[in-house]
Amino acid sequence: MPASLITQLQRTPGVFAHDVAQISCIETHISWVLLAGAHVYKFKKPLTLDFLDYSTPALRRQACEEELRINRRTAPDLYLEVVAVTGSLQAPHVVPEHDLVLGTPVLDWAVHMCRFAQEDLLSHLAQRGALLPTHIDALAQRLAVFHGSVAVASPLIPWGQPAAMRQAVAHNFPDVQAVVAGSEMAATLQAVQRWSVRQGAILMPLMQRRRAQGWVRECHGDLHLNNLVLIDGVPQLFDAIEFNPALRWTDVLADLAFVLMDLHAHDGMDLAWRLLNRYLEHTGDYDALSLLPYYQCYRAMVRAKVAALRWAQSQGQPQAQAAAQQEVARYLQLAAQLSAPRATALWLVTGVSGSGKSSQTQALIEWQRIVRVKADVERKRLYALAPLAQSADAVPGGIYTAEASQRTYARLRDVARAVLTAGLPVLVDATCLKVAQRQPFMALAQALGVPCHILALDAPVDVLRQRVLQRASSGGDPSEANVAVLEMQLQAREPLTDAERVCAVQVDTTWPVDWGKLLPGEWLNTCD
Repeated sequence: MPASLITQLQRTPGVFAHDVAQISCIETHISWVLLAGAHVYKFKKPLTLDFLDYSTPALRRQACEEELRINRRTAPDLYLEVVAVTGSLQAPHVVPEHDLVLGTPVLDWAVHMCRFAQEDLLSHLAQRGALLPTHIDALAQRLAVFHGSVAVASPLIPWGQPAAMRQAVAHNFPDVQAVVAGSEMAATLQAVQRWSVRQGAILMPLMQRRRAQGWVRECHGDLHLNNLVLIDGVPQLFDAIEFNPALRWTDVLADLAFVLMDLHAHDGMDLAWRLLNRYLEHTGDYDALSLLPYYQCYRAMVRAKVAALRWAQSQGQPQAQAAAQQEVARYLQLAAQLSAPRATALWLVTGVSGSGKSSQTQALIEWQRIVRVKADVERKRLYALAPLAQSADAVPGGIYTAEASQRTYARLRDVARAVLTAGLPVLVDATCLKVAQRQPFMALAQALGVPCHILALDAPVDVLRQRVLQRASSGGDPSEANVAVLEMQLQAREPLTDAERVCAVQVDTTWPVDWGKLLPGEWLNTCD
């Protein structure tokens, strides 16, 4: 389809079935998007690239139909129908595909969508500081539900193999090389490329095992902030990849890694770590974390490649080319940062119910880029219960028996080991009132050669009682502890031993905690 058809569609009165005063066009590297009042029409460019083929009208029609199918999974109210452009280049007319008379000549095809406000894109919210923790929490839940519901790659599905992932990673570098050749960023590109090749080889067995376990699914494939929009206060996913199933059928963590990376790119490191932790609370997929740096680096290089394609397409446009070159450098530098090794530590939080173990450590895990594992959540996961489910009527005998507690602490240690082995710091959020409950975590840290930091949280008894009562009445928390449980905990807790006090900080949570002032400097791995 020639670009002249897009121009003519903007100039021809009555081309659409609805009235529209003005039509404007947004151009991407693979699409033309016509904005027509409350409606949007997305056309595919007649391109053949290494990752897509839109070269014929039949292929573009197929891509439109596939785009409609996969995006109705997450945004059914946005994606309306496939439409055909009939008539002539001089007098085009847009009609729904289902109204098309058999044999009618078709100039081209498009996806018809509802229009939304551009300022509601999560990328725009992030740019103006309006992306809130509540948005992130809702996004985490939505992503977890989406990933849990989409089709799983069977042995007959050819996509999502480790070798294909490594090939996709490799494909990002040549286009970027053309932009940075001869600049100071060339050395950075070479370092990231070498690291990616090495990590890809190391991680192949894990990638293969996860595919066999069902973690490779028909995901979104292009999950950055420009493809997330706030509708009625809730983030919705749209514009999933339709043009190449190999990019869509991927590990769920590779899908998540895209938005995590893009939050970093928008100076939202704290939100990225909030999203990761909330998502893991929903899914329990901690064993995947060894793959996180590799997938985040890959996603940063995807954005660098997209910018490199814009750079190549803007020859003769100095300003556009300079902007694209700057974006290539920004994402390349981010790829280098995301692939850098981390300092690790095991943070052990101990305290009775109401002491603020979860609420007060939220800022800490976001600031210090820590993976947190919660006893209240993992205890319920052992019994196939959702984090906010009430266990009393669901499990005969309950989930707070001595045996259940032993299983829970064993699960916490397994998760802590997995996170530390992945090269990330971990924070264990549990009451840990007994020395016998704390000692195995200290032994784990010693065995893995990482520091163990104990945060002993407490507050006056009256404050603790008030918090527990308020939490129980308001709901929305995984803990099911009531005041009677709190009283038993107060009687049963054991003081820190001399060995524990050496690596511990006592924290009074009567007021919000300033971790930067409270914690020893050697405990911190402060990030810019």
